[in-house]
Amino acid sequence: MKKIEILGANCGRCKALEQTVREAAARLNLECEIIKTTDPMKFIDYAITAIPALVVDGKLLMVGQVPSPKEMEELLTGKEQ
Repeated sequence: MKKIEILGANCGRCKALEQTVREAAARLNLECEIIKTTDPMKFIDYAITAIPALVVDGKLLMVGQVPSPKEMEELLTGKEQ
């Protein structure tokens, strides 16, 4: 099971990232745990300087942007180019 972490606040972009993750996971029938973290101390663990950020299975994949639905599916399946 994949562990997906969304690091951010309750801003529009952070909410959009969470929605995109949930929709892509549902389309892919992906067995995963989705966690949203708003604790800035956790951001330090990944050395991010912008939000939102996407972490999949402990690997930081994206910072400061919201990918398209297709890009998100590629990120979640490990098929990013």
